[in-house]
Amino acid sequence: MDRRAVALVAVALAAAVAVPFVAGQSEYVLDVLFLIFLYGAMATAWNLLGGFAGQVSFGHAAFLGIGAYTTAILTQIGVSLWLAVPAASLLAGLYSLVIGIPAFRLRGPYFSIATIGIGEATRLVALNWTSLTGGASGLTLSAAPPLTLQYFAALALCALTVALAAWIKRSRFGFALAAVRQDPDAAETLGVATTLVKTQALFLSACIIGVAGSVYALHYLFISPDSVFGFSTSIGLVIMPIVGGLGTVTGPLIGAVVYTFIREQLAATLANADLLAFGLLLIAIVVFEPRGILGIVDRVRRAARAKAAPAVQR
Repeated sequence: MDRRAVALVAVALAAAVAVPFVAGQSEYVLDVLFLIFLYGAMATAWNLLGGFAGQVSFGHAAFLGIGAYTTAILTQIGVSLWLAVPAASLLAGLYSLVIGIPAFRLRGPYFSIATIGIGEATRLVALNWTSLTGGASGLTLSAAPPLTLQYFAALALCALTVALAAWIKRSRFGFALAAVRQDPDAAETLGVATTLVKTQALFLSACIIGVAGSVYALHYLFISPDSVFGFSTSIGLVIMPIVGGLGTVTGPLIGAVVYTFIREQLAATLANADLLAFGLLLIAIVVFEPRGILGIVDRVRRAARAKAAPAVQR
């Protein structure tokens, strides 16, 4: 990352930190930014597997749900958040190993289809295990931390996740993930342990989303199998990186901004209007610019440079 990029990141982070002090404690502004950072963290975590390694998962809501339910159950019996949140992250990570090792025997669309089944099976277990999860009635948490504290928690999680993604992309691990995405067979020929690499990416992704599940539960104070394990949640995690720029560092965060804006503007006006908008947006991106918004930005930048070049030569 060059100095200009570092400076931009520093300015953006400083602005985000200053928001609660400048916005006059506006709950709406903080709530929207909270969602952007929370979705941004989850989308970036999904991108470690789906973007960097090319393993498209439609079942990542399972890790959000495990994190949320672990936090809710532990706090209900008096466990401190300092223990509940790491436990939620660890359980989500362990669950990813349980389902990931057999699932990675499949490739391409077969893996993606398997993750749909895994996600739905996890939701059904949560729905029917009423003694632990409360079933369809869900679980209610007693009290939420102040919104400002929730905001900074989501901001910290997002910033750390994006920083981790940036480091991974330039590391040997990142190169191994890229090799798996491009050609798994060739990667194995070159000595890359493809199953291990994919499992490690899934574990990291699940641990981060497990923490996000904790933050989600503490924000909404109510969770149910449909709200945290639902297929629509998994779809959202797929949509955001694709819209912003699949396999990039900042693309998922850009996608989170678009995703949150559409949900905030359309969800309350017409039933499922946001889902229709997401579908149309995905079609447009796949048809016109598969690299997402960052691809559009790159195309505009190249066109501007090409237009400026003759003027410089003259």
